[in-house]
Amino acid sequence: MTNTHATLALGALLCLGAATAVAQPAKGSPEHIKAATQKVDGGFIRANAARTPDWPSYGLDYAETRFSKLDQVNAANVKDLGLVWSYDLQSTRGVEATPLVVDGIMYVTASWSVVHAIDARTGKALWTFDPKVDRAKGFKGCCDVVNRGVAIYQGKVYVGAYDGRLIALDAATGKVAWEKDTLIDHARSYTITGAPRVFKGKVVIGNGGAEYGVRGYVTAYDAATGEQKWRWFTVPGDPSKPFEDASMAKAAKTWDPSNKYWVSGGGGTPWDTFAFDPELNLMYVGTGNGSPWARSQRSPKGGDNLYLASIVALNPDTGKYVWHYQETPGDNWDYTSTQPMILADLKIDGKPRKVILHAPKNGFFFVIDRTNGKFISAKNFVEVNWATGYDKNGRPIEVAAARDGTKPNDSIPGPFGAHNWHPMSFNPQTGLAYLPAQHVPLNLMDDKDWKFNENAPGRPHSALGWNTAKFANAEPPASKPMGRLVAWDPIAQKEVWGVEHVSPWNGGTLTTAGNLVFQGTADGRLVAYNAKTGEKLWETPTGTGVVAAPATYMVDGKQYVSVAVGWGGVYGLAQRATERQGPGTVYTFAVGGNAPKPQFVEYRMGKLLQGVKYDPAKAEAGTMLYVSNCVFCHGVPGVDRGGNIPNLGYMDPNFIENLDKFIFKGPAMERGMPDFTGKLTQEDVEKLKAFIQGTADAIRPK
Repeated sequence: MTNTHATLALGALLCLGAATAVAQPAKGSPEHIKAATQKVDGGFIRANAARTPDWPSYGLDYAETRFSKLDQVNAANVKDLGLVWSYDLQSTRGVEATPLVVDGIMYVTASWSVVHAIDARTGKALWTFDPKVDRAKGFKGCCDVVNRGVAIYQGKVYVGAYDGRLIALDAATGKVAWEKDTLIDHARSYTITGAPRVFKGKVVIGNGGAEYGVRGYVTAYDAATGEQKWRWFTVPGDPSKPFEDASMAKAAKTWDPSNKYWVSGGGGTPWDTFAFDPELNLMYVGTGNGSPWARSQRSPKGGDNLYLASIVALNPDTGKYVWHYQETPGDNWDYTSTQPMILADLKIDGKPRKVILHAPKNGFFFVIDRTNGKFISAKNFVEVNWATGYDKNGRPIEVAAARDGTKPNDSIPGPFGAHNWHPMSFNPQTGLAYLPAQHVPLNLMDDKDWKFNENAPGRPHSALGWNTAKFANAEPPASKPMGRLVAWDPIAQKEVWGVEHVSPWNGGTLTTAGNLVFQGTADGRLVAYNAKTGEKLWETPTGTGVVAAPATYMVDGKQYVSVAVGWGGVYGLAQRATERQGPGTVYTFAVGGNAPKPQFVEYRMGKLLQGVKYDPAKAEAGTMLYVSNCVFCHGVPGVDRGGNIPNLGYMDPNFIENLDKFIFKGPAMERGMPDFTGKLTQEDVEKLKAFIQGTADAIRPK
């Protein structure tokens, strides 16, 4: 009897197993997506960090290390990587997103905050969501209409739309679950370009816009309902009104109110980086630059201007301030601290320390204690001319001439940053951080006559709302452009190896347990290096320049590497280092892949502009108008070559001859061109023509 019962029981179990197998939803089906993404929460992200088979958060894990523990692809076989599939993002502007992947379901964003759900097993579209951002409002952001990605949590996908909305989507269908307007003032040019994070059931998002004159803040929303849970401002508001909390009262003491800093917002926008330590129950925020850039106009009597250019620790439950460390006191150069930070545990002077690794715009690599914000060390990773180092208290030893804004001065690094938003990574096996370093020459001088929102010819993009209180390139910069991949030892504070690039603005990095570092380049390649030595082991063309960072993950037992490609960002608007262009594209590689590459076309740049009739006497006035309306998007006519926006010095003459038809409610508004109706006159158009054609004539080879 016992044997009979055992046999029957075994048969029943086998039948049950078969039934269960049949009931499993097909991979990539809505049922499968729902089941896979519903599992993603704080516990999932922490468990995934042990082996990293998935890439469930922007920086891979809460510490934002971008270190994958996968080693199926390694230094020995990376040479055999090949394309498995490519996916057309149907985007012509910048693509800065890191793909998120859970159980073979990929989520990635393109420009204009469009979300794509892709079956990573096949490269086929599952759904697409377009938040329908008004294309005519593209000018409200300084740095292209980009988006750095999404967050996943309990069956929802979260995206911050360029126009300031935070949107929760059903992960299986792409349908809107809830939507919240995050903006506190629609009269000002706030945007969202960063990826949300979810900490303890709250979706955290910051805003951009410090160039335009806004007050920075970070907000947390309930992940399930969208209810606002807390908001923390990065700089103080009007001191005649009650401060929101004690941290704002403390900050106000470091600002000079004589020029009414709150009228121009103050800045400090936390537009990119966040990290989270669940054991300490602290979340970390990197804050932005001052508004305006020039401290002489923002806070005339000086002061550190907290909490500009700082790393700030907040309680994720309440949003309450815990501590801060300010990397650039009294920011005067657009030296944001919004660049990606990494949490690591290092042994320093023989003692284990919980630290934050950070390489912000100002050119110094920082190691600070993440338990209390205490300074440990800092060393410049590129050439700098604004400070000679940091003292034992963590304050910069400034070069006085760098802050003197009464005359033109090469800012090294410049406002593009020694390291910008492009993510760095940290490999605990090598002990090295891998960061995209750069220099983009820019000469700065304070504008002593600046007034908030005053549009005056010669003030950089003042017609579009910029408020920098700085003149740009009043004299040609003497410094040279530079792009470099740096492998940095944060304990010794020194470079271990480096790779020179042909241009600034190279992509973010990924490092793996396979002793690899991956990085895309401005000149249109994805490259794998030996993580210990920097030896180049593999590369493949990508058609156009890469600015985003790659991700790697496992699907059905096989390791893949994906990167979203699309040239852009603030530097990429007017500059480029490739001769090919194409739509934004996701490339996915694996060992043995042999799929055909998509066809990119030659960059369509015409001959140097010739034949447009103009009055040379109007060219000088046209120069000033061009600076205040056009230069940061279109570059210098004929001198620059164009990026993802064309250079006007190489346009068809008919375009320039009929310039008014394009700048007054023109057809390019649907692609992001501003409408200059009411900002420029017909006479101004003639002055612009004189500058554009006159510049082309001046540089034409004789």
